[in-house]
Amino acid sequence: MNASRISAIARVLLAGTALGSAGVAMAQEQAAAPADRDVIIVTAQKREQNLQDVPIAITALGNEKLKDLQVSELQDVVKFLPSVTIQTGGPGFSQVYFRGVASGENANHSASLPTVGTYLDEMPVTTIQGALDIHAYDLARVEALAGPQGTLYGASSMAGTIKMVTNKPDYSGSYGSADVELNSVAHGDVGGTIEGFYNARLSDNAALRLVAWYRHDGGYIDNIPGSRTYPSSGITQNNSAYAKDNYNDVDTYGARLALGIELDENWTVRPTVMGQIQNANGSFSQERSTAVTGDLQTVQYNPEFSKDKWLQAALTIEGKIGSWDLVATGGQLWRKDHVESDYSDYAYFYDALYGYGAYFYDNNYDLVSPNQYIQGGDTYRRSFGEIRISSPQDNRLRLIAGLFAQRQRHEITQNYIVDGIADINTVPGTASDIWLTRQTRVDRDYAAFGELSFDVTDKLTLTGGARLYNYKNSLVGFFGYARNFSSRTGVSACFTTTGAPLNQNPGGTLAPAIVDGSPCTNLDKSTSDTSAIYKLNATYKINPDVMVYATWSQGFRPGGINRRGTLPPYRPDKLANYEIGWKTQIGSATFNGAIYQEDWNDIQLSFLGENGLTEIRNAGIARIRGIEADLAYRSGGLSLSLGGSYNDATIRRDFCRIANPNFDCTFDPGDGRTNALLAASGSQLPVTAKFKGNAVARYEFPVGTWEGHFQGALGYIGKRRSDLRDSENAIKGDFPSYTTLDLSAGIKRDGLRFELFATNLFDERGIVNSGVQCLETTCGDPDGISNTGGVFYDVVIKPRVIGIKAGFDF
Repeated sequence: MNASRISAIARVLLAGTALGSAGVAMAQEQAAAPADRDVIIVTAQKREQNLQDVPIAITALGNEKLKDLQVSELQDVVKFLPSVTIQTGGPGFSQVYFRGVASGENANHSASLPTVGTYLDEMPVTTIQGALDIHAYDLARVEALAGPQGTLYGASSMAGTIKMVTNKPDYSGSYGSADVELNSVAHGDVGGTIEGFYNARLSDNAALRLVAWYRHDGGYIDNIPGSRTYPSSGITQNNSAYAKDNYNDVDTYGARLALGIELDENWTVRPTVMGQIQNANGSFSQERSTAVTGDLQTVQYNPEFSKDKWLQAALTIEGKIGSWDLVATGGQLWRKDHVESDYSDYAYFYDALYGYGAYFYDNNYDLVSPNQYIQGGDTYRRSFGEIRISSPQDNRLRLIAGLFAQRQRHEITQNYIVDGIADINTVPGTASDIWLTRQTRVDRDYAAFGELSFDVTDKLTLTGGARLYNYKNSLVGFFGYARNFSSRTGVSACFTTTGAPLNQNPGGTLAPAIVDGSPCTNLDKSTSDTSAIYKLNATYKINPDVMVYATWSQGFRPGGINRRGTLPPYRPDKLANYEIGWKTQIGSATFNGAIYQEDWNDIQLSFLGENGLTEIRNAGIARIRGIEADLAYRSGGLSLSLGGSYNDATIRRDFCRIANPNFDCTFDPGDGRTNALLAASGSQLPVTAKFKGNAVARYEFPVGTWEGHFQGALGYIGKRRSDLRDSENAIKGDFPSYTTLDLSAGIKRDGLRFELFATNLFDERGIVNSGVQCLETTCGDPDGISNTGGVFYDVVIKPRVIGIKAGFDF
């Protein structure tokens, strides 16, 4: 980080302190009183309820708790959600999993939808590449709903749902807050944050809330100098133009504007607009230590960065029709990202293994460097609408029912570029693409849903729910090589005017391209289904402070299209959940938990097949047995909390290379393909640890006329498989367990606050993802330096960060 940036952040920090001192007389303390701080209102069942009254396994972090835990992004939140695991490749590219329901999905643009739904207020914002990386500021709470939430939340809430709920405009008064932060990451650079909000009371029944933020995360991965020589041509490349210390810095900035209007005592209108831009440089992986690279180092030969920007516009109308509540909500989400990635490892090892470098020549047939890099982009547009009604909640018989519809259009562009190659080997219409993916994917989901609850007695309540759904998903466009470079894929497989592919009709005329920017069309498929999922629940209140419940619920994930035309569409997979849980509050202590079994059927298993194309098959059955619990206690200035989960998640049938109804890995399909056992029955599902836990202790005490605090937060995640398949997991290795410790200490008075903090104090290198660019059957060299291996990359958690915060309310 340069000196001018450090100086600028420091000036802002000092200015914020001065403004806070000047505004002490008019400051308003917005923190809740201690007695209210432990009461969290959630909307897990589409209505406001005390968390302790909801018969669902929920972890909820309120506004104050999010601040206390130094939460600024989704990865920070997940540390304190015992049933949740995150797998990330960097900012904006994260997948979230509940209770071990993970098969190693690679989040490819043409692959399965996520198993976890992400909501921003009322709107689902899940995209194929994962959850939005929303900066966590001015959030009322984050709710993590474990287990299938399909009846009320639908598709992609098969394993659970994460809800990020923003603070609404407040009619009671005009006030605001501003916070600044300066931090330093170990082995890396300096970062900082500036954020604030202002709530403007416009009248007795109208208010406006404006929120804005800017965050700079200092880099900590060094792209060190390196060179390599391609065997076929003898051409040597180096990375002198891109070598840089701390090259993975990130800038995030955005804003939210919300308007609240009470039309009368029954009707409220809330339009909201929220957007964010995130620019991330470099990559977030370190190479496994070799003779060349060490801790937090990599050697990359091409530009690497991503720019992710999104805008959400939503409208919620709440009112009453007689004694019934009505909520109508809808919105649009626009998301666009541009990514550039180094792909030279793939080029190098293919050349070393098969001499592919000999195929890369210019128009004069002179060999060129096979160095390969990717320029990609995704454009999403999601439209959403839901209308629901609910009967009075004090009725003995209660109903909530509604209609839901959403449509997401995803424009996919991936340019795999080798500079200077001959025109005959260049994908038509591109400058120097050896491979082009240009596709349009559309995912549609429609549903009618409802839940009916009946109080059998004043202690026993029975609930039944159902969701009738219809989905239709399509994928159309082009992927592959130029006609001269391949006779099987790309242009050779494009449709001619007769409908036959060009390689079966060599003299035919190519049909016009359906997707703009593509030379022709070699994929045009859709799949759809109509079905239903159900839920049953029995809740018994032993007394006002102790509740037990039993639930059977189902969730589903829509099927989709395999872009390899010879493979059929993949079907929906479903999750059945059998759960017994409890909610207890005894004095100042709460103890909540659940014991469950989840049966996962027709698992959508994805892996890289021929030519590195993702293939998805319904080829598995898994069972997850687990327990999760959290304990919280508060007395005076002391608060303690413990949370943990144990999940034994295994496949129950052999996973075969060629799927078949009997799960027989000796099955011969008779088409020349060879079957094989990829993972034996009883293998652990990947990514998720058997045990994950956290503990938080906080003590608040007077310091003269100030209120002080000290807090420690401990997090642990156990060993995990990196891949479901036995051979690939043996190559990449298990992810080791790791423990993190966060500490903070601060003071506040009359709306003015200061805090010192440290996260990941022990500077752990917890691995959350890994990858390698080479053939899946030839990645056998762990040193990454031989001509027959690959370079292994591990995405690690952020090193130790030490910082200071200052803020004031006004």
